[in-house]
Amino acid sequence: MKKVLFSLLVALATLTTEAQEVNIGKSNIKLKSRMMTPEALWAMGRIGTVEASPNGKQVVYQVGYYSVKANKSHQVICIMDADGKNNRQLTTSSKNETDPTWLDEQTIAYLSGGEIWTMKAEGSDRKQISKAEGKAEGFKFSPDRKKVIILKSIPFHEIIKKNPDDLPKATGRRVTDLMYRHWDHYVESIQHPYVCSVSGDGIATDAIDILEGEPYECPMEPFGGIEQLTWSPDSRTIAYTCRKKIGLEYSISTDSDIFLYNIDTRKTTNLCKPADYVAPKNDPTRTLKIQAVNAPENLKNNVGYDQNPQFSPDGKYIAWQSMEHDGYEADLNRLCIYEMATGLKRYINWKSDVEAFCWAPQKEKAAQLYFLSVWHGCNNMYSVNWKGEVKQLTETWDDWTSLQLANDGKRILATRQSLSTPTDIYMVTPDKSIQKTKIEQISFENKHILDQLTFGKVQQRWVKTTDGKEELVWIVLPANYQEGKKYPTLLFCEGGPQSPVSQFWSYRWNFQIMAANGYVVVAPNRHGLPGFGQEWKEEISGDWTGQCMADYLAAIDDAAENLPFVDKDRLGAVGASFGGFSVYYLAGHHDKRFKAFISHDGAFNLAAMYLETEENWFSNWEYDEAYWHRPQMPNAKKTYHDSPHKYVENWDTPILCIHGEKDYRINYTQGMAAFNAARMKGLPAELLIFPDENHWVLKPQNGVLWQRTFFDFLDRWLKK
Repeated sequence: MKKVLFSLLVALATLTTEAQEVNIGKSNIKLKSRMMTPEALWAMGRIGTVEASPNGKQVVYQVGYYSVKANKSHQVICIMDADGKNNRQLTTSSKNETDPTWLDEQTIAYLSGGEIWTMKAEGSDRKQISKAEGKAEGFKFSPDRKKVIILKSIPFHEIIKKNPDDLPKATGRRVTDLMYRHWDHYVESIQHPYVCSVSGDGIATDAIDILEGEPYECPMEPFGGIEQLTWSPDSRTIAYTCRKKIGLEYSISTDSDIFLYNIDTRKTTNLCKPADYVAPKNDPTRTLKIQAVNAPENLKNNVGYDQNPQFSPDGKYIAWQSMEHDGYEADLNRLCIYEMATGLKRYINWKSDVEAFCWAPQKEKAAQLYFLSVWHGCNNMYSVNWKGEVKQLTETWDDWTSLQLANDGKRILATRQSLSTPTDIYMVTPDKSIQKTKIEQISFENKHILDQLTFGKVQQRWVKTTDGKEELVWIVLPANYQEGKKYPTLLFCEGGPQSPVSQFWSYRWNFQIMAANGYVVVAPNRHGLPGFGQEWKEEISGDWTGQCMADYLAAIDDAAENLPFVDKDRLGAVGASFGGFSVYYLAGHHDKRFKAFISHDGAFNLAAMYLETEENWFSNWEYDEAYWHRPQMPNAKKTYHDSPHKYVENWDTPILCIHGEKDYRINYTQGMAAFNAARMKGLPAELLIFPDENHWVLKPQNGVLWQRTFFDFLDRWLKK
């Protein structure tokens, strides 16, 4: 579950809400007060794809705009000079126009209506150059511009069988194996990458499926995109990410690999495993932690996630993000560097996850690669040289979310956000001294809205935990904070369970809208979160109700006892996913600390959750094994024994349960069961159920309803 909560926030923020044609532009909203509202949040533009021109003089980028009234979104393409000047919107069609990329210094390619188009950098001379019958879902041109990869979905009936032709109105699905649904949809199609030639007349129709005849997806479900494929500098080879498994094997494994496809010979080579490698046979209901391959082989064969390859500028190396263990989606995300001539792999020795990376210019001797990584609640920028020595380049209370070379050989084009600022675009010029690294903001997408708002002050606090360590806790003061006044306070419970409480900006779990509504926010980086060493991060697996729950209570107790502005008699706990599970658990173990609980898409009954989630590797790793095994391993026994549904007898506090019916990660019946239990106990409780939402809430009007319900419930029990 970690993946869905951190590394893809930027991409998912710009997802369209449905197929549509509506011309929504930049909002000129005029706010009635300086306090953040749901309408102000949804009026903000959300920056997506960003790319520098080949000469480094211009930047093209994608922005998503939303209309609450129309309940829709619209994606547009903008351009500006590399210093932020001459910023303007290029596309004005009512269609969504996305994925801008430079073909040369004067030409931009983009996606519209399922086809690839081109236009001049000033927005003129628009041409459709593909004939994909409206099915293109992503693309990447080769460096010589003579070929292009196009992503298209193809029918897939290996798991869900195709219904008979003479029953065209039948709605039943005949399922024959696991992995029949993913995230929010049934798996009846998968993406494949096709290679097409490019001529003066456009893109030829002689498409070659590089996975022809193979029943595997590429990119990987549910969020993989074109970043999982890359061209070699000589345009002769494609490196791609793929987990070549289906059904039960797929559902219990995170073992994806990096493959090389030769354009001329059409031969494929696996870079992560030797040809004679045979995967170990495991009982799929017994954790792979117990039957893991020994360490040297594990490193050699790369049996965990391997994804997002990038060739070095000279083509001699290829780097990718790599995890060591199969079945562990929150494993340490390392940088693997593969030497093409020898096949040797080496791993960058770093203490935290690599969230994104890019190669440094070859002439840059001080750096081999640049990368982003979280440490102590902030996602900053780092470099690593050929000796494997890591150097920090930025040191700010922010989350850097993407980076790439600015193509002038000196600067890095990046995006950044924080607890008080939505995503914008920056130019970073690294220096030998971190204090001299130059950071220039070049986009100001939401300045006209931010200038109308007053935000709460963010503080950093370190709190002693019950095991004698310390946890970092973010404290956000109310936007209208007055010295000497006490405020209702919310404990924020993070999801994942191994996602950082960093300087993220969210359009739902937004701390500043909580501050605008007069709440203090206490957001602890409890055990189990990255950015504090791998040992701290891994202590949560198999122990969802131990130290991490003690950390929550340590954080809120410290705030209630030591922060004069916290009203200890008006405390609430809120959270989503694992955070929602945390709320359900705390409801039965809080010793009357809290006066209100809100759980969004939380796990309530872990035995049911084991079989209901579509990613079975997650439950296998986190719970240790299936609930029916006897004798049961200690961690599994504790996990199932401490399931929140077994402690409803202790529930004594009003609770709001929120869930999406299309949430296949944590089934909506979990939220309904929790609500039903609370009401059958006679507790004040509410259920906010969304028939058309998944693990998130993506539609504008649903998003506003979520915020209004959230604060209406909290105000009722913590203010009145």
